[in-house]
Amino acid sequence: MVEALINVVGLENVLYGGAEKVRFSHIWATDIPLAAKGVVFPQTTEQVSEVLQLFNSHREEVVIHGGLTNLVGGTQTTSNQWVLSLEKMNAIEEIDESAKTITAQAGVVLEQLIEATAQRNLFLPLNFGAKGSAQIGGVISTNAGGMRVFRYGMTRALVLGLEVVLPTGTIISSLKKIIKDNSGYDLKQLFIGAEGTLGVITKACFRLYEQPTSRYAALVGMQSFQDVISLLRMMDKNLSGNLSSFELMWNVTYRAATNADTAQSPPLPQDYRFYVFIESLGNDLAADYILFEDGLTRAAEKELIVDAVLAQSKREVEKLWRIREDTHRLRQSFVATQHFDISFPIGVMDNEVATIVNDLEAFPFVERVLPFGHIADGNIHLIVGKKDSKQQNSKKINEIVYRNLKKHLGSVSAEHGIGLDKKEYLYCSKTSQEIALMKTLKRTLDPKNILNPSRIF
Repeated sequence: MVEALINVVGLENVLYGGAEKVRFSHIWATDIPLAAKGVVFPQTTEQVSEVLQLFNSHREEVVIHGGLTNLVGGTQTTSNQWVLSLEKMNAIEEIDESAKTITAQAGVVLEQLIEATAQRNLFLPLNFGAKGSAQIGGVISTNAGGMRVFRYGMTRALVLGLEVVLPTGTIISSLKKIIKDNSGYDLKQLFIGAEGTLGVITKACFRLYEQPTSRYAALVGMQSFQDVISLLRMMDKNLSGNLSSFELMWNVTYRAATNADTAQSPPLPQDYRFYVFIESLGNDLAADYILFEDGLTRAAEKELIVDAVLAQSKREVEKLWRIREDTHRLRQSFVATQHFDISFPIGVMDNEVATIVNDLEAFPFVERVLPFGHIADGNIHLIVGKKDSKQQNSKKINEIVYRNLKKHLGSVSAEHGIGLDKKEYLYCSKTSQEIALMKTLKRTLDPKNILNPSRIF
C-alpha cells in the first residue's frame, strides 16, 4: 500500500513507519502523536481520486484531515486507519468579480479566503473563532455557522458549487457560479454537513457580497432575557437589514472572559445578568452610524438597555469582538472541559439554560458552566469546566444537556456536527426514519464503509 501511494503522490507526500507520529489529530492536542498507518498528502483532485481507489479496493479505512479544529471527535483516528490530509491543496483558483464568486481548493484556510476577497472589495461573511486555522473543506463538511448566520445563513447558503471525490474514486465536479439552478437534485447539499462520510470535498465555489463600507459594534448590559429578545427585534427593524450579528453572554461567562487571566479588560461593569454584542454592516458610513446610534438610544429610552459601549473605529470594533471570539481560551482555566452547541427555540431558551446550569453545577465534579451563543439563531454554546475527565461523569453531563432537546424540537448540534462524540444522542434531533435514510445514503455512496467510518452513526 505504501509503495502504491508513493507512486501516486510521491515519496515526500506520504508519512509512514513512525514518521506519521509527528502529526496530531486536533489543534488542541499537538502533544499527542497521531495514531494511524500513515498520512497521505494529495496535491490534485486526480490524486485524491487515485488514493481513494486504492483505499477502497483494499478496504482501508481513511479519515480526512483539514484544519483539525473539529470539536466532536471528527478527526480522531486509530492505528489501523490512514489519514488523508488536504493541506497541500491550498490554492485560490479564481476570484470572479463580475459573478461575485471565489473558487478555491479544500485546503485553503478560511481567513486567507476572507482576506483575498477583501482585497477585491468583496466580502465572504463566514466568521467564527477558528477562521485562522479551519480549512474550507472542513468548514463545508461541517456546515459551519458562526456569528453572522442571522443575516447570511450557514455555510451551505454560501456554497454555489463543489468538486467532490466519492469513496470509489469517482469525481463529481459541479463548480457552478450561478445562484438559481433547479435542474434536478441539488447534489452538493449531500456533502455539505455530511462530515466527510459521503465524499472528499476538493474544491468549492463560494458566493460573495459587496464589501461593507461601514462596520459598527456595541456591547450592551441587560438584566432581563425578555429584554434581550425585545432588543433583537428592535435592532433588526431599526437597522433596515444591516444587523449582522447579535451575540449573547451570560454574566458568569462575561466575567470569565474579562478577568485578569484573559488580558481582556471589561468594557462594561461585570454585574449585569446579560451582555449582548451587536454588529451592523452597511454601505453608508454616516447614515449607518445614525441608524445604529438611534437604535441603541431608543432601546435605552424603553429601558431595555442598562448600559452600553459603542465602538466606531476598526480597532475599537475588533477589540470589542475579541471578547466574544476568544471564548475558546476559557477552557484553559479548567482541568477538563466539555463543549456543547445546542439549539432551542428562543422562547424556551432562558428557562432551559438556567435549568441546565443549575443541574450541572449540582454535580461535585463540575466546577462551572459558561453559557454564551448566537442568540439570534437559537444556538447556545456551553463550556462545562470539570475536575476530571471520567467517562461516566461526561455521560451524566450529556444527559442533562440533551434531555429536553427532542421535546422542544431542538438540535443536539447547531454547528459542530455529530462526529464520534454525539452519535449516541443523534436521536435527540432526528427521527428513526431520518436516521434510516441517512444510513441508506451512506451505504449507497460508501458501500465498503472506508470513508470517515463511525462518524455520525
